Amino acid sequence: MSIFLNKDSKVIVQGITGGEGTKHTALMLKAGTQVVGGVNARKAGTTVAHTDKDGNAVELPVFASVAEAMKETGADVSIAFVPGAFTKDAMIEAIDAEIPLLVVITEGVPVGDSAEAWAYAIEKGNKTRIIGPNCPGIITPDEALVGITPANITGKGPIGLVSKSGTLTYQMMFELRDLGFSTAIGIGGDPIIGTTHIDALAAFEADPETKAIVMIGEIGGDAEERAADYIKANVTKPVVGYVAGFTAPEGKTMGHAGAIVSGSAGTAQAKKEALEAAGVKVGKTPSEAADLMRAIIETL
Repeated sequence: MSIFLNKDSKVIVQGITGGEGTKHTALMLKAGTQVVGGVNARKAGTTVAHTDKDGNAVELPVFASVAEAMKETGADVSIAFVPGAFTKDAMIEAIDAEIPLLVVITEGVPVGDSAEAWAYAIEKGNKTRIIGPNCPGIITPDEALVGITPANITGKGPIGLVSKSGTLTYQMMFELRDLGFSTAIGIGGDPIIGTTHIDALAAFEADPETKAIVMIGEIGGDAEERAADYIKANVTKPVVGYVAGFTAPEGKTMGHAGAIVSGSAGTAQAKKEALEAAGVKVGKTPSEAADLMRAIIETL
């Protein structure tokens, strides 16, 4: 089992002919993902050449719109490799087409654009789950990759991972590669994102194959505190946490646009305390969090 993505998911790439789209389409195919086509209105009717995981040549059709791509291919997932200035339009196109899952990798999307697209998705009945923007995407190891996570870090296993940070997603997958993951989802570190820690926690709680959950947060905002409240009330599976930014200076934006601390609100220490109060074991480093998870898995 997995959450949001599996071997049967059919994926299209918005921006399939661009540099990033080309590179990551190749890597997603190599990971076994069923990429079935792409979208670029200016190159509609053409094809792009790639090879699948078995080394066979594949010609992927390029469509004028997400709606057309879905109609012709049966796609149920889209990934957007679109420059920040055009990301809102790409998101709205995918939402209008009612694609069930949209992964937005793009960094530097204006917060107002993210807010508009997110509000539009709600207005349209929340038929499209959005992951991102500014995220590494989602991977169900040995089944499908939609994003930029290296697919060779780890295999399938009992751990669910949800993370604000891309690089920390990869590090945690590497630290626990001997155990493996059901699904790893990078939700992104912008102030406004689609899928939240809580959304992922709820899905992992409902997934029978996920036995334990790692949640990676970082300084800024109150997402981790809200996740702690949710865990306390709704999550029965063991959760291990890690919060990046214990040494960050107060009042300074660090890395992600959402990672700004004011007073004690949003600090790593405040988040750690909230999570521990909810019964979450919190590591001071990624390696310590991995060790805590390893000890939990041994008792299951």
